[in-house]
Amino acid sequence: MQRIFVDADSCPRQAREMVLRFSERFGIMTIFVANRPIPGTTTDFSRMELCPPGEGAADNYIVEHARQTDLVLTRDLPLAERLVEKGIRVLDDRGRVFSRENIRELRSLRDFVVSLAESGQGIERSSSYGRKELSSFANSLDRELFRLKQLQGRAAESV
Repeated sequence: MQRIFVDADSCPRQAREMVLRFSERFGIMTIFVANRPIPGTTTDFSRMELCPPGEGAADNYIVEHARQTDLVLTRDLPLAERLVEKGIRVLDDRGRVFSRENIRELRSLRDFVVSLAESGQGIERSSSYGRKELSSFANSLDRELFRLKQLQGRAAESV
């Protein structure tokens, strides 16, 4: 059974709402994972998984429970890297699909930016989330869910 895991702490409300619409339309269970309750995440096709407080508890939950037939939504690059290494499809809230081909480069760039910020030389970043980002996310979400459904169908046929 295919599921969607959402690293819910940093996921924009619009992206969460989009995931819920896809979840209901395709009949896919979505699990929102966080250290605190996130409003509006419990429906017939979704639930909230509260993790204990502490660094990495939600990330660890996702890594332990996600399977190769699942899709994970996160913008956390270290978490994405762990999941990609397990062969799990990972998408961020702007529609970028993480893969074995791009995750190391993205992680290196992120680590470089973090080191600049720690030394007081941070780069100014824009964190707007609008229609363009949401549209890109919706397109990628649709494409990845369709692809995973096809893989799941092929796996069922081979049994």
